Amino acid sequence: MPIALTASPQSTSASRTLALASRLRPIVLHLARHLRREVHAIGSSVTAGQIEILSLISGRPGIGVNELAGLVGISAPAMSNAIDKLEMAGLGLRTRETTGDRRRVGLTLTSEGARVVRAARTSRTAWLADQLYALTPEQLTALEAAIEPLDAIINGRAAR
Repeated sequence: MPIALTASPQSTSASRTLALASRLRPIVLHLARHLRREVHAIGSSVTAGQIEILSLISGRPGIGVNELAGLVGISAPAMSNAIDKLEMAGLGLRTRETTGDRRRVGLTLTSEGARVVRAARTSRTAWLADQLYALTPEQLTALEAAIEPLDAIINGRAAR
């Protein structure tokens, strides 16, 4: 939406929103970059992208390749290749449905895949907690207040 040059309440609100988005975007990207780097701290050759896939499978055991590809934002053939690599590494499994549509293949983690996901989450949480310890109580309160609206944005529940 273009921002009007008049000082109406709508244009002031739009300007404020655009300014906030401009400040928030690089911070969120930088934070995500730091969290992705923490994958290396677990001492595994698994990439950040593979951790994302494993984490999604962990939260949705039995998910199909097409649905997972949609969540990650890549094509089904690209996801199938990624799953091939995870299977070869002993981190994930394709399992054929035994009831219902037997053509459907669901994805699950091996015990090693589950261990890698836990290790990545632990490492990322520890890094973030270390950063939060340096904040003032007021800054922590502000972050706590921001969690709900940020979650609403990410999950498409932002009120208009």
